[in-house]
Amino acid sequence: MTPRIGMMLTSTVDHTSVVVVRWTAGDQEVTCGGAPMIDSAQADPVSRQPLDPGKSAGTLLGKRYATEDGSVELLCTRPGQGTLAVGGVPLLVKSARPLPASD
Repeated sequence: MTPRIGMMLTSTVDHTSVVVVRWTAGDQEVTCGGAPMIDSAQADPVSRQPLDPGKSAGTLLGKRYATEDGSVELLCTRPGQGTLAVGGVPLLVKSARPLPASD
């Protein structure tokens, strides 16, 4: 599945949900806690896979997660325990750009 802008993805290991803000990475897999994320429309809240303990840094509500090159950006709409990754590379929390000085 190739994510597209505006698509909502849900984790299969915890309660994490994200919205795709930017996607130019082609056909790569988005994972959370080591398991693939699925389209929220197909999510089954009852069946959960086990969380990989090595990939449990967690996600924070309202934070944007991005790749180093900026080709992928996800907005967390529901936090959880799993680490977000694209193509096996963990995503970083995107920091806000400082405003210019107005002296």
